[in-house]
Amino acid sequence: MSIAKQVILTRIRDALARSPQITYESCPREYRRASALDVRSRIELFEDRLRDYGSRVYHCSSDQIADSIALAMRNAGKTALVIPDGFPRTWLPDECTFTLDNGLSYQALDGAEGVLTGCAAAIAETGTIVLRHSGADGRRALTLLPDYHLCVVRQSQIVASVPEGIQAATEFATSPITTISGPSATSDIEMTRVKGVHGPRTLDVIITEP
Repeated sequence: MSIAKQVILTRIRDALARSPQITYESCPREYRRASALDVRSRIELFEDRLRDYGSRVYHCSSDQIADSIALAMRNAGKTALVIPDGFPRTWLPDECTFTLDNGLSYQALDGAEGVLTGCAAAIAETGTIVLRHSGADGRRALTLLPDYHLCVVRQSQIVASVPEGIQAATEFATSPITTISGPSATSDIEMTRVKGVHGPRTLDVIITEP
């Protein structure tokens, strides 16, 4: 080991020895961790962000979910979607066709008209949907390969801020998650915007009570 490296490492060890032991729990958190927005304001902010991303947003009561799904599919020109095993069957409209993802191949998912899922949480200030890839959320490939994603979000799942979203995610901290902020899009060095590179080209959202 070189003398210079020894000096650097010695200084680091000495500094660590003089410093108090800091744990994750004891780290100061002086940033804003909670929002004062009420439920209606959170929903309006979430919808505003989604529309800014180019998503279509629908609102409905809990007993109108099937009708809203049918409307969203008609407006998107879709007649058949893939659903995860945990998606509530009572939410499915009779006039549309749904295929259960029981391990469909990547080729089958890529060729599907789209996917219909629920979510684990949503963040209003960034218009972000959080998927935990279990139950109604579906596995990761299911929400990345199809070109169209229709997502049902309950009002109670919408939090105002990113810190609140992270706190909500601690309930399923051991699960892999995906965060979605609008349809997939990217820009190259010439600022040419391309959609559908890293996920669905189109994202529609149904916000339902409660």
